[in-house]
Amino acid sequence: MTDPAVASAAADPHAVDRGFFGHPRGLSTLFFTEMWERFSYYGMRAFLILYMTAPVAAGGLGFADARAASIYGTYTGSVWGAAILGGLVADRVLGQYRSVLVGGIIIAAGHFTLAFKALPAFYTGLALIVVGTGLLKPNVSTLVGSLYEQRDARRDAGFSIFYMGINLGALFGPLIAGYLAQRVNWHVGFAAAGVGMTLGLVQYVVGRDRLHLKDANERQRVSHASAAGPTGVPASERAGGSGGAKPPGEEEPGAGFSAAEWKRIGAIVIFFLVAILFWGAYEQAGSTLNLFADRYTRLVVFGLSFPSSWFQSVQPIFVITLAPVFAWMWVRLGRHEPSVPAKIALGVLFMGMSFLVLVPAGAMAQSAPGVRVSPWWLVVAYGISELGELCLYPVGLSAVTKLSPPRIVGVMMGVWFLSNAFGNKLAGWAAGFFSTVPLRTLFAEVAIVLLIASAIMFLLVKPIRRLMAGVN
Repeated sequence: MTDPAVASAAADPHAVDRGFFGHPRGLSTLFFTEMWERFSYYGMRAFLILYMTAPVAAGGLGFADARAASIYGTYTGSVWGAAILGGLVADRVLGQYRSVLVGGIIIAAGHFTLAFKALPAFYTGLALIVVGTGLLKPNVSTLVGSLYEQRDARRDAGFSIFYMGINLGALFGPLIAGYLAQRVNWHVGFAAAGVGMTLGLVQYVVGRDRLHLKDANERQRVSHASAAGPTGVPASERAGGSGGAKPPGEEEPGAGFSAAEWKRIGAIVIFFLVAILFWGAYEQAGSTLNLFADRYTRLVVFGLSFPSSWFQSVQPIFVITLAPVFAWMWVRLGRHEPSVPAKIALGVLFMGMSFLVLVPAGAMAQSAPGVRVSPWWLVVAYGISELGELCLYPVGLSAVTKLSPPRIVGVMMGVWFLSNAFGNKLAGWAAGFFSTVPLRTLFAEVAIVLLIASAIMFLLVKPIRRLMAGVN
């Protein structure tokens, strides 16, 4: 007699595919691809502004702080903004698998181009990384989702495992590439980032069969057809057809969206604007706070000396440690769990508090020439900022998927990622004042803006919940 499980596996290889910690084996391929890509990105980001501002005699570019900060903000902002174009290219030209492959190759080429000392190579390398990351970043996440059937209960846990890969790369990138850049040679650090991406590409190609791409494409087709219904028309459009009238508030007032959908889009716009301010502060870790670590912070802990770029590994350590705690806490709170707008308000509040902590540190650092403050100021500030990120980032992602009208959820997710792009550019702009504004003033102004934004968000919690029209 044929075993039903075996028969099921023959019909669908993913039915019993639990080869990677109970998940499809393809998750391991994508886990390590993203881990190495983030290793390369965060490894290079950890010392990018330090390289630009380092004197030419020390192997750097000798840029003024304002110029370096502007370039840094444009680069990191473009990396996030390019994800929208990368998604379109994958959907219409290359497909997800080839987009990730081509993107990884371009990223590696960009890092190796940065290993050359010529200034044109510097700008070319940054441009290549922007293009490559735009192709890889959104599509590797799409491939993760394609590993699972639409109603597979393992899907959320699979993305959680994938998220850990991101943070492992962000942890080890600065430790290795940052060390080589600051203690050996800047361009060796760039090359190390390129080697990391190359390793990710090798295992991505070797593990291709684990992705079962034909099955994944079929699952995506079925998922889209299911969302559209048997007629190919989205459910939100079919609701107003001959099958019956829409309930109150669901009539379509314009652009094919119901009144309730327009309200939910309005809630997303509010979250988008607040997220720009959040990322504008959070992403100063690689610019303003990186310069603060390099010039005003003691680089010794427990008698051990370390390069300033290692501070960039502190945040992923907190994420890896705290993410499971937050996941447990939200479930434990049950009906007392804060609403989405309340969580986002908390995220902005924590971010403001992290900069408030740095106000006395900035004052002490500039109290006399040669003063360096304790590294624990930055560690504490980064820890508080991660409380904010864990309140805002995953909650925002989830909210966008739930609030967006089904037929534009991809577009709205791209809009959400644009908040990070604008925030990165804002962070670069703020870092341009590093050498012209007293640090205590700079840190205080960032804190005040965030605390005011948080207060406004708390006041708007109830109105925003009404805009969400029943979505929790």
